[in-house]
Parts: sequence; C-alpha cells; structure tokens
Amino acid sequence: MDGSRARSLPRRILLPLTAAACAAALLAGCSASHTRTSPAPSTGSTASTGSPVALGSAGDLQAAYEKVVKDVLPSVVQITTGEGLGSGVVYDDKGHVVTNAHVVGDATTFKVTLATGGDSVGARLVSSYPDQDLAVVQLDSVPKNLKPATLGDSAKVEVGQIVLAMGNPLGLSSSVTQGIVSAVGRTVSEGRSGGGTGATISNMVQTSAAINPGNSGGALVNLAGQVIGIPTLAATDPELGQGAAPGIGFAIPASTVHTIAGQIIKSGKVTESGRAALDITARTIVGQDFAPAGVAVVSVGAGGAADKAGLKAGDIITRLNKDPITTMQSLTVALAGLKPGDRAEVTYDRDGSERTATVTLGEM
Repeated sequence: MDGSRARSLPRRILLPLTAAACAAALLAGCSASHTRTSPAPSTGSTASTGSPVALGSAGDLQAAYEKVVKDVLPSVVQITTGEGLGSGVVYDDKGHVVTNAHVVGDATTFKVTLATGGDSVGARLVSSYPDQDLAVVQLDSVPKNLKPATLGDSAKVEVGQIVLAMGNPLGLSSSVTQGIVSAVGRTVSEGRSGGGTGATISNMVQTSAAINPGNSGGALVNLAGQVIGIPTLAATDPELGQGAAPGIGFAIPASTVHTIAGQIIKSGKVTESGRAALDITARTIVGQDFAPAGVAVVSVGAGGAADKAGLKAGDIITRLNKDPITTMQSLTVALAGLKPGDRAEVTYDRDGSERTATVTLGEM
C-alpha cells in the first residue's frame, strides 16, 4: 500500500527556464523584509494566535521553520495497517485522526504512532470517503500528550507561500520537506492502481514540497503553523516510466478536510458531499475510429437533475458548458469544478440529432 504513491496524470510538458528568467528569479530572492499574516482557523481544533510571522533574514527564516516543526510535528502521526503505512493528522482532542482513504484501504483497525514517541496506540475506522480520498480513524485511548492540529483558511492560501510537508515518507518517521505553493484550485484525478481510490478532487493545492510514499495523509503546513492541506498525490510522467515528476505534489485543501471530517465525526458518514451531480448512471462510448466519443446515459434517476432537464437513457453527452466530454473521466472532472445547484448547459446527441439542455445540478 502506498502512503503517497504517485498517481497517473495526463502527460505534462515542462519547459525549461530561459537564462533571462533564471537571472530574474535569482534577483528576486528573499532580500527584503516580508510579513505573512496568519489566516483565521476554520475548524474546531486548536485555535491559532493569528500572530504574523516576520521574515527579515536567513536566521529569521530558519527560526520560523524550526518553530513550525516544533509546534506542528507532534500533531502528525504514523498509521500502520496490515499492508503498509501512511500518515495522519490529529483533528481534535477526542482522538480523531484524519488521513487519506487510500491510506486506510480496506482496513478497519490500525496502529497509530505519535511523533512524540511512546508505544503505538490502537485505532479503529470511523468512516472512509473515497470520493474525496479522506478518512477518519478514532484512537482507542487518548494519550495525555495528544496535540490537535490547527487547520488554516484554504481561501487565503497564495501561490509562492512557503510550506512544509510533514509525514512518514518511506517509513522515515517525522520527516519534513520544504517548498512553496505552486498553484491553487487544481482539479486532479487519482488513479486506481496501487491502492488509489480513483477520486477526482477539486481545489487541490499544488506544491513543490516533496511528496513521497508514506507522506499521504500527513500535513502541508504554512509558516503560521497551520495545516493548509493533506498531502495526497504526486504527479507522474509516463515518459519517466511512471516515476514521480519531481516537485509536483498535491494536497487536499483544509476547507475540504474540515467539511468531510466534521461530518464523519458528527454523523459517522458524509451527509453532504458538496459535489455536483447529473443524477445519472453512464458509460464511455467509442466512435468508429475506436477513440472515446462521449458518455452514454444508461439510466436517469427519477426526479433528479438530468430527469428534470429532459435527458433520457440512450442520450450521448458530448459537452458540459464549454468542456468537451469524451469519457466518464472528463465528465467527472467537469462536474468537479461545479457545485450542487449550479446551472449547466449539457450538449447531447439523441438519435443523431444534437440537442442542448440547461440542468440544475444535483448533489452526489
């Protein structure tokens, strides 16, 4: 099993920096004083002081790193199943730990080791939600030194922000890597090979911090000591023989973690996914050239979004708003960028005739 196994993504072409761009990057360094204000916490876990972190010199930056590691690493645990290990983050003082669904896999009981040392603690699965690759486990007994993490405000995460990834890569417990936020708002699809859930997850945080097997379920942390995401995926490049593409990792944003984990802890399951749906069952079809050519509707849920818009079994969906739809995967990705209640224009083929319908999206 994989703590943060690289997932298959569409092939990416990475262009090298020109000499001029490299010079500009060097000149832009960390020379001036920079102040980062801590965003407000968005969860019931330990509250943030909200104190700004001033970075004025290399020594100040190193001190900031050391403080963050000291403050946050005790909240990152190692989760061991019968098939492997991954990481987790202490969510509250009641012994709930959030991690990835692909970390827990099919297991229902676990051994959890705290970064602060001591014997491992037994834990059981509360619930797993593969559609967002998140899960919550409950410690059998709550250690006195258990320290919940502070979740940050995902909406305030910015490209260029310095982050640390904490976890247990390759079984090396309590490891820390450093990078920046490379992009926000990514929609990424996870493969099913190697224990992946096949989930398509929106609004992910892309980071240059190294995400390696064993990091999954750990913490992506800003310099205010807040968890802004749960490291989950590392990109791969088919031309590298499925090897990880260096510096391209993805983390589930803290807002999603808070929403999903909160529901699991309260109700034992996810009651509101926040994910848009057409309320259909469907399959990919191929054209005469055997290339994917659309998504055929197999059945329509009575009273659901597609039913109300007039779609029927046998219709072939070819576009959702401006997004071409050729496969179930492309439909899932297009829906991931929308919310329940949004209105979307669906282009479809019925008996050789192209039609459109405006659908008020339902919830998965």
